[in-house]
Amino acid sequence: MRAGRRGRAVLGRLARHPGALCGFALLLALVVLAVAGPYVCRWSYPDVDYTALRQPPDARHWMGTNRIGQDVFAQVAHGLRKSLLIGVLVAAVATGLAAAVGACAGYFGGWTDRSLMFVADLLLVLPGFLVLVVLAPRLRRWGWLVVAALLALLGWMVTARAVRGMTRSLKEQQFVVVARLMGVGPVRIIWRHVLPHLASFLITDATVTVAGAVVSEAGLSYFGFGVQPPDVSLGTLIADASDVALVYPWMFFFPAGLLTAFVLAVSLLGNALRDALDPTTVRPAGPPRGVVSGLA
Repeated sequence: MRAGRRGRAVLGRLARHPGALCGFALLLALVVLAVAGPYVCRWSYPDVDYTALRQPPDARHWMGTNRIGQDVFAQVAHGLRKSLLIGVLVAAVATGLAAAVGACAGYFGGWTDRSLMFVADLLLVLPGFLVLVVLAPRLRRWGWLVVAALLALLGWMVTARAVRGMTRSLKEQQFVVVARLMGVGPVRIIWRHVLPHLASFLITDATVTVAGAVVSEAGLSYFGFGVQPPDVSLGTLIADASDVALVYPWMFFFPAGLLTAFVLAVSLLGNALRDALDPTTVRPAGPPRGVVSGLA
């Protein structure tokens, strides 16, 4: 009952938040393009039209063609789908891992806390991009899933430290102490009492992680360490067209624009979710208009 009321309140706040509406509309448009784009285009992303090399946008090729005659719209739609999939997978794995590690470290303390935080600190001091550059080529035969796994495994440590600190504060709260005295197991306490109070932080962090993962994948693919040909992502498309961005702008600015639009949409949604899920950001309602609140 309480969860239902809270959910309706959160949805109401989101519906009144202009950033949430703009971000959701933009993100929905991008998802529709990624899902439906390959089906509405007469070309698939590896197809080559030898009669239209570096062709500007027209009725036949809606976003033009690249230097070897591949349809830019088909490639952008497929690349956007791949980038979104990588971003969602990275965010789900990284945020889930951070929540589990941080909550266990903060709740149990002692050697559990020291061991988990030692692993987090060890990964924090490693240069993440260098690790990706070294490992990605050696694991290239496993495809883009390896890129997503590496991004997730190298992106949870800071969030885990924040979750640990909040969990250490929450475990001293009365509702957690009472549950512990009633014999409720630690795993159930973490799942039912600790993590729900961290939901606003974790959801906001997950939205930011999605955008960061897409940008990271684009950067890796730009330097040749991410998604490998003949597959494409937004990063590979930007890399392929970066040297002709001013000569054939449709080859560069369409994928770059979609990447920018996605990061903007996720940022708007993340800010709106933070405001909607955090009760401290909701202002108390004042007296209705026309009603005198005191006597002269």
